[in-house]
Amino acid sequence: MNAHAQSIIEALLFVSESPISPEQMALVLEDLEPSEIRALIETLKKEYESSQRSLVIQEVAGGYQMTTNPLYAPWLRKFLKKTQGERLSGPSLETLAIIAYKQPVTRQEIESIRGVNVEGVLKTLLEKRLLRIAGRKEIIGRPLLYGTSREFLEYFGLNSLEELPPLEEFVQEGERIEAENESKEITS
Repeated sequence: MNAHAQSIIEALLFVSESPISPEQMALVLEDLEPSEIRALIETLKKEYESSQRSLVIQEVAGGYQMTTNPLYAPWLRKFLKKTQGERLSGPSLETLAIIAYKQPVTRQEIESIRGVNVEGVLKTLLEKRLLRIAGRKEIIGRPLLYGTSREFLEYFGLNSLEELPPLEEFVQEGERIEAENESKEITS
């Protein structure tokens, strides 16, 4: 049971976003006392240290947490700097949402929905490869049509556009927020 229990503890530490105490683990490992769990954690901790893994187990805020080994901080910082720079602004997210639900769509159609110029936002989204040019609309001037890309699906963790939440949910949520804001204005 100890090897199996140790593997369970390792899995719990891996999935927990915050420090987890032996008492919390005992709720899952009902056959073990917190002191036994603590001993298994210490053994696991020593195994990680002796094998010089990229992960370590640390005691934090009265519990234990799996973290990255400080030796690898320079590479992690470099990686996070590159990926953190890919966060999207509110206007970018609004524009992406319009394109995702209405594609293929022209810049003019997006601007009529958003009410603002989206040229810069489209350029940024194209550079980040979240959008693709899907062709040209067969009207006077033949404006470009925009659609989402494979990178869009990857960024949002979707297998396909069919996994997007129904648009009605957003409409209902928007109406609820507007009603709340109006009632706050009335009571203020």
